[in-house]
Amino acid sequence: MEYIRVTKDNIENEHICCAISNNNDIQVSSKKSWMSKCFDDGLVFLKSKERGKCFIEYIPAENAWVPIEAEGFLYIDCFWVSGSLKGHGYSNDLLNTCIEDAKKEGKNGICVLSSAKKKPFLSDPKYLIYKGFKTADSSDCGIDLLYLPLSENAPVPRFKECAKHPHIEQDGYVLYYTNQCPFNGKYVPIVEQTAEKNGIPFKAVRLETKEQAQNAPTPCTSYALFYNGEWLTNEQQNDKRFLKLALGK
Repeated sequence: MEYIRVTKDNIENEHICCAISNNNDIQVSSKKSWMSKCFDDGLVFLKSKERGKCFIEYIPAENAWVPIEAEGFLYIDCFWVSGSLKGHGYSNDLLNTCIEDAKKEGKNGICVLSSAKKKPFLSDPKYLIYKGFKTADSSDCGIDLLYLPLSENAPVPRFKECAKHPHIEQDGYVLYYTNQCPFNGKYVPIVEQTAEKNGIPFKAVRLETKEQAQNAPTPCTSYALFYNGEWLTNEQQNDKRFLKLALGK
């Protein structure tokens, strides 16, 4: 398998795996706009040359859009191999590249969000543990911070308190999200319209800077839905899924 690093020099001409379409598609344009903001902060997006969901995205943890304390680590934003590309060792290729980059840069290790039981849009804990990752910290909502130390004296990363104990002082449904996930560009407006049409109290809060994301009240900032102040889910909602959640339909 050949791999391509998407950079600010080739981003306009490369597809981004998780949203394979043209640059006029809101999912693609919103994701590429977010990536372009992050390249100077050290963002790496490595993907298969083949079209399909086979990629890893990582960034120095100090610049990650999540509320963690992990100085000297790389943070994996997203790591996804699916469909016909599964089962060929490509996950190992991608993760090994991340590990090699971390070693070359003298990093303490790598960290990533996961969970004891696989959650949507989070990395598979069984695979990560098999590769040597350990649990560094856990949040009240069931999302864990895993880490792979690259030295004996590597510090243990941790969640900020706002992420370890996610809670907000607002009633109704409140969604915190970023454009790190391309699906938000399409589906957040759909859920907003669905909520308004059905009289469901709903507010969407887009985190537009890394500083906002690093102080958000949730361990997962790409998508975090609250209800009456309590963290509810990190699973992407479309109109049907949201109505079933909110109204039991």
